[in-house]
Amino acid sequence: MQLLQHFKELTIRPKNAEELKGLILELAIQGKLTANWRKQNKDIEPASELLDRIQKEKEQLVKSKKIKKEKTFPILDDKPFLNLPLNWECSYLSDLGYAQTGTTPPTKNPDNYGSFIPFLGPANISNSSMEYPVEGLSEEGLKKGRLIEANSLMMVCIGGSMGKCNVNTKDVSCNQQINVLTTIYSPIEYIKIVCQSPYFQKEVWDRSTGSATPMINKNKWLQIPISVPPLEEQKEIVKVVETLFKEVEQLEQLTVQRIGLKEDFVTSALHQLTTNNANQEWTFLQDHFKSFFDETTNIKKLRETVLQLAVQGKLTADWRQQQSQSGAEVEDASQLLKRIQEEKAQLIKDKKIKKEKALPPITKEEIPYELPEGWVWCRMGEIINLKSGQDLKPNEYSDTEIIGLPYVTGASNLKNEKVIISRWTDAPRSFAYKGDLLITCKGSGVGKMGWLEEEKVHIARQIMAISTICSSLNFIKVIMDVNAMIYRKNAVGLIPGMDRKTVLETILVFPPLEEQKAIVAKVNALMGLCDALEQEVQQSQAHSEQLMQSVLREVFEGEKRGLV
Repeated sequence: MQLLQHFKELTIRPKNAEELKGLILELAIQGKLTANWRKQNKDIEPASELLDRIQKEKEQLVKSKKIKKEKTFPILDDKPFLNLPLNWECSYLSDLGYAQTGTTPPTKNPDNYGSFIPFLGPANISNSSMEYPVEGLSEEGLKKGRLIEANSLMMVCIGGSMGKCNVNTKDVSCNQQINVLTTIYSPIEYIKIVCQSPYFQKEVWDRSTGSATPMINKNKWLQIPISVPPLEEQKEIVKVVETLFKEVEQLEQLTVQRIGLKEDFVTSALHQLTTNNANQEWTFLQDHFKSFFDETTNIKKLRETVLQLAVQGKLTADWRQQQSQSGAEVEDASQLLKRIQEEKAQLIKDKKIKKEKALPPITKEEIPYELPEGWVWCRMGEIINLKSGQDLKPNEYSDTEIIGLPYVTGASNLKNEKVIISRWTDAPRSFAYKGDLLITCKGSGVGKMGWLEEEKVHIARQIMAISTICSSLNFIKVIMDVNAMIYRKNAVGLIPGMDRKTVLETILVFPPLEEQKAIVAKVNALMGLCDALEQEVQQSQAHSEQLMQSVLREVFEGEKRGLV
């Protein structure tokens, strides 16, 4: 059986744990977990005799007025379970015990409530635990409520959490949103296995009524057919399921711990990269790439660290040393900044761009770290031209008719750093041009960017367009990638966003032009490595998913052969 053959491999992904538990329950009620046990235990009381004994006991309880007589259901001629193991039976849930639905004593009388017995509602029940409120019913209130004996199966029968169920370990009472089954002879843990199985859960929802608030009444619930093994096999099934569940949970916990430890180690290693000798730390990390970066969260951290190293000048330390040794002359960034300022002044004079409000000087408190020789600190507004968008009225653009210019409205138009065109307008007013870097400045996609390949477009208020003068726009993209994380974190309001002032006053590092190009080349190469690592993770996850689907097919196709 593939489930047991690949058990440990399947538990490597935490996401698989709940599916594995569902498969275990499904296999349990099909008798597939106890096939070997049956071979070794042939002379046991069949389930038919157990059901007869339960029926006689129920009749005696009704006769002695300890329970009420329940509705009789039709004989199961068209049985949903076929090819059940030898000595198993197909029967109704009601045939294994007696049931009741909770009730709520009048709340107008405070004397009904106290701490005599816990009073449960749907919120107190989950498949993994039971919660027993301190405040419940008084002794007087219990007379108007329902006593639910310990070791009964309690299932939520209404609302979005319908189907949640567990066993109470103490006497309780409950409201009318809960159905209860108290077993006779059968271990309640077996009924819990049945009721939590995917088969039974599906039956509960399929038999429920009400679209807005689904519910299943007690009689429909009790009429769900279930597989009934012999009593001794029920006990064995409980043992096997408990053992397998513990193994799933232990392996799941080990997986979570492994991932957590690895993430902590990666975080520490990447921190060392940005604070210590980058070359030395990088050599160490390269030798352990596949072991450390096999989780998407770690690869995301690696991407962020690459960007941090880029803006600290640590990715191009070797490049600077090579330039120095070769005697190459590299224009200082301060000279480049001066040329940009002169060019901007001329463009303003020629009325090609608008004059911006004077930017505040950079203070010592704003400078986070020391820069390499030849670099300078500046504000974004000193080196870019920033264009803001303007929204159009619905009658000024079209989603279908290609008229006028493309209209870029927001984050949905920016995908994989490309601009996707889906609207057009013949009333453009805020222009962006080919080669501009578009960035989302409003909404949930704040900081998302894309390169414009169209000759000319109109941009909406959610979009800003960035162009540069005498410097690398690709390098500005690296800077914006770093700052986009900050923008997203700091974006506030009902609709998160950033304004022109935020972007223009952003402080940034500014290297010489040739080093800007070298930084971009390094970042692109390392991001390519991150892409490759991410692809390996995705392939590994796909393999795990395929294996899980294969196990699912084996179990549920087997069910189709055995269960109609």
